[in-house]
Amino acid sequence: MSDTLPALRATLAELVALDTTSSRPNAPLIDYAQARLEAAGFTAERQHYTDEAGVAKVNLVARKGDADRAALALVGHSDCVPYDAAWTDALRLTERDGKLYGRGACDTKGFIACALHTATRKDLPKLDAPLLVILTADEEVGLVGAKKLVSAGLGRARHAIVGEPTRLIPVRANKGYCLAEVEVLGKEGHSAYPELGASAIFRAGRFLHRLETLANTVLREDRDEGFQPPFTTVNVGLIQGGKAKNVLPGSCRFTVEWRPIPGQAAERVPEMLEHIRQELTRDEPAYEARIKVLRMDRGVHTRGDADVVRFLEQVSGNASETVSFGTEAPQLTELGAEAVVFGPGDIRVAHQTGEFVPMEDLVRCEAALTQAVARFCTGG
Repeated sequence: MSDTLPALRATLAELVALDTTSSRPNAPLIDYAQARLEAAGFTAERQHYTDEAGVAKVNLVARKGDADRAALALVGHSDCVPYDAAWTDALRLTERDGKLYGRGACDTKGFIACALHTATRKDLPKLDAPLLVILTADEEVGLVGAKKLVSAGLGRARHAIVGEPTRLIPVRANKGYCLAEVEVLGKEGHSAYPELGASAIFRAGRFLHRLETLANTVLREDRDEGFQPPFTTVNVGLIQGGKAKNVLPGSCRFTVEWRPIPGQAAERVPEMLEHIRQELTRDEPAYEARIKVLRMDRGVHTRGDADVVRFLEQVSGNASETVSFGTEAPQLTELGAEAVVFGPGDIRVAHQTGEFVPMEDLVRCEAALTQAVARFCTGG
């Protein structure tokens, strides 16, 4: 298939063997990557932090070249989602029918293997403009590492290729990802005498009915036909309330998730939630609800005629697209880059038992990244 495949497969096997589930430290993978990059002439900077559970995490920004601002950044997240204990080969790369299986094989250790191979090639020409290799922590649990980079101003580049399993299709735009928790309060009492209390679950039902109506009408007025669906979506995926079947529930909590199109303010949904709360309080003065915004990650839209988008379209043979899931492209954009998401494998098999990346994708991705370095860092 290619003389690069054995090296790519060997690197991916070493990466998969490192358990970088988001709840664990990611330093072993960073140590591995840093050693390889420094041996190839990169200088490395680490950004350390401790996550909410007290686990040590680290971002890596490795640089080759002397100018102030890098020409290109290759960006991959080091963490993975948990794997089922029944998947006994999750940390051992296995091959079957032209595919390589293992946790993180496509999300995103396959891309990281390609980026490391490209950046450390012995035949890499002398760089006229700096190249960055950026490895982040905690992408899977809220883009935490990438946000830490933004706060510190680390990882600035003119162009960025953000690794995600896109089937080697350049992704020029993605929706945002936001979360809020709503707690609706009631008054506990014996269910035989409902007039002596108030059901928080019934009250939450009234809130949810209005939210669904607004989500299916008002939110759909703002459209971006580049997305499918072309509007901001809303989901209530979690709800919890009550203590027993014969007790009027005093509290009901539910989680609201929305994915805003890039042209719409992420604050639009919290404003709607507050409007609903005020309406219900006006209708029922004893009504009480509390709204807590948990996450507000905006979407991003890189121009279709941006150099890095057109280049990846050319070398991959695929027209650029948009996706409805979140990526680290918004953070790289905040750092000043024209960012495009690109990588081997298919998001539809990520996070599953039996996650895999096609070997052909690895070879083609490495070739595309090598050409990107030549194009943006050497003028080649």
